[in-house]
Amino acid sequence: MSKTGIFYGSSTGNTESVAKRIAAKLGVASGDIHDIGVAASTGKLRDYDILLLGSSTWGIGDLQDDWEGALNSLPAAVAGKKVALFGCGDSASYPDSFCSAVGKLYAAVKDHATVVGFTDTAGYAFDGSEALVDDRFAGLLIDEDNESNLTEQRIEQWTEQLGKTNS
Repeated sequence: MSKTGIFYGSSTGNTESVAKRIAAKLGVASGDIHDIGVAASTGKLRDYDILLLGSSTWGIGDLQDDWEGALNSLPAAVAGKKVALFGCGDSASYPDSFCSAVGKLYAAVKDHATVVGFTDTAGYAFDGSEALVDDRFAGLLIDEDNESNLTEQRIEQWTEQLGKTNS
């Protein structure tokens, strides 16, 4: 049986909240949800077969600060594993770099892991994003600032998709 770990970087709590909601939908235990700022130094990513990695986007497309310290160790930590990505951003204030942190995570893992959980861009209001890969997002993108009314539905659809991928 595969063991799933969720790792997130969150400054305001939005991405942490989304991580916990995803965990609830997938039946991931609270002990398998980790703040990357703490987990990176312990090498906990290697303890899991399936990794869900999440980051909020800051400034004009930057990763959440805690990921910066973990980015260099990601390729070795994800080697040969399934990885799904998620992130939070603000499509109204930063429409040109909406959830670009997810794109940065994707770039770090794509050559080392099997990335699953790509999502359609339909229904999103944005102008550009580093998370775009072949006209799809490289994971689940959430805008808690402007579209919180869509968060639950988006999490539900994404976790259903992941459940089919992992079976």
